[in-house]
Amino acid sequence: MSSLPTETHVAQAQRVTITEDTLTVDLTDGRSISVPLAWYPRLLHGRPEERSDWRLIGSGVGIHWPRLDEDISVQNLLAGNPSGESQRSLKRWLQSHAESRKQSSDSR
Repeated sequence: MSSLPTETHVAQAQRVTITEDTLTVDLTDGRSISVPLAWYPRLLHGRPEERSDWRLIGSGVGIHWPRLDEDISVQNLLAGNPSGESQRSLKRWLQSHAESRKQSSDSR
């Protein structure tokens, strides 16, 4: 049996697409990962313009949504891990997010 050293390849995101019910991340190695949007409640509750405001972090090892205060790693997507946010934390975020939306619309 031959034992050759193996290279560790870190999967990197290059593009993100979000529909009403799915998050799809295209990787630089040609794979695509699709998961239910319900796995990430902040994305699920975000407006389309908030969802489309994302950037890659760590050379593509993660994705950040600044307007939703959400970060998702490619590693967690590949492992099939949904958000680990507690219900208490999500409830606080939903209240805060609703207030900031209201303030934003009131200032127009």
